[in-house]
Amino acid sequence: MTAIPSFTGDANPYGGGDPYADYRTADFPFTQYADLADRRLGAGVIAANDEFFAQRENLLVPEPAEFDPEHFGHKGKIMDGWETRRRRGASADHPWPTAEDHDWALVRLGAPGVIRGIVVDTAHFRGNYPQAVSVEGTCVPGSPSPEELLGDDVKWTTLVPRTAVGGHAANGFAVAAEQCFTHLRVNQHPDGGIARLRVHGEVVPDPAWLEALGTFDVVALENGGRAEDASNLFYSPASNTIQPGRSRKMDDGWETRRRRDQGHDWIRYRLAAQAKVRALEIDTAYLKGNSAGWASVSVKDGEDGDWQEILPRTRLQPDTNHRFVLPAPAVGTHARVDIFPDGGISRLRLFGSLTPEGTSRLAARHQELGG
Repeated sequence: MTAIPSFTGDANPYGGGDPYADYRTADFPFTQYADLADRRLGAGVIAANDEFFAQRENLLVPEPAEFDPEHFGHKGKIMDGWETRRRRGASADHPWPTAEDHDWALVRLGAPGVIRGIVVDTAHFRGNYPQAVSVEGTCVPGSPSPEELLGDDVKWTTLVPRTAVGGHAANGFAVAAEQCFTHLRVNQHPDGGIARLRVHGEVVPDPAWLEALGTFDVVALENGGRAEDASNLFYSPASNTIQPGRSRKMDDGWETRRRRDQGHDWIRYRLAAQAKVRALEIDTAYLKGNSAGWASVSVKDGEDGDWQEILPRTRLQPDTNHRFVLPAPAVGTHARVDIFPDGGISRLRLFGSLTPEGTSRLAARHQELGG
């Protein structure tokens, strides 16, 4: 659970031109998982002890941080991130912060889940990034206030121990805690700025909530669905297709590069649990000249099950939500959408209900993870 060693240390001052030209990053293996701190899921930064220079809410902005070298305000340089004032010691004899001094922000995850990795991005913070960061997690049901989360009765688990980080870099941390979390406490030691926070993991839905719903979208990210693999991720991630709500712009869906062969593209999903699928939607919102031409949908039951086509290859229209009622329920734990020959879709919805086996397995996992 340490930062990638090559990303620690000082960043060079901004030298003009492309502000990302010397940005340091890597392909972190855990980024295959969805971002549990995505605002589309309902995540938020609910409190911070200080945000003198830049607001805490910037931490969860989905787009990369921007930098304008000439943008100043009454308090100083305006940064696209969360930035606190400089800490000072107690007196002229001791002007330096103590080893315990730090700033913090409380983050509510968009959905409870198991965290596989965290990225603390200090993009454009070159001389004003924290010396070190640490991250703690807790699981508190309901909608606790900041005061309740900071109470003495709340148990916090260390996910990222205090670790030196680099400026103008994506600092990645693998997390091995096999339990469910709802909130994080992000600490920067002793002060400074962080541009973005990404929390990659797997949603752990509440079985009681899903049981109360009865029929719901069994592949939706917020209900515990997951995009496991895809043939092509050139323009956008496959997990966009199971985000809440309708797509609001073209890059809020899944789009592949143009094919120059006789193949086709696809996404494979894991459902919330074993379920009976009764109806489905394929939405091509905002994909007009680049929507998929045709699509089919299949499900399988278990890792070794055979794929069963529940929607044969069907013509899709651009910028349109397509609805299909199945002639009979289809039982499965996985789903797959195939598009022909290429292009994209914005959303896939699979409406159904959990089987008794699916409910039992989901409840057991929820209890095991302390949800």
